[in-house]
Amino acid sequence: MEGKTHYNIRIKGHVQGVGFRWRATREATQYGITGFVKNLSDGSVYIEAEGSGNQLIPFLDWCNRGSEYGYVEDVETTLGDLSGFSEFRIER
Repeated sequence: MEGKTHYNIRIKGHVQGVGFRWRATREATQYGITGFVKNLSDGSVYIEAEGSGNQLIPFLDWCNRGSEYGYVEDVETTLGDLSGFSEFRIER
């Protein structure tokens, strides 16, 4: 897991019910990022993502734009401890 970073990402806006989790999974897989995405009860989306800087930078850019059917108001990103995820998945 050397050279990897773990981000905890919380995305606020109109991000539930618009395919955001599905699209986040597609984007993460495209960049080789592992982790998960899930809806939170307050209407935001939470992501844990692990990868190299070259993988995470474009993914974070996408998180700030979001899917074409919703909109992003705010993105909070904090560093976390590596978890060693083997894939990127949607959690319920």
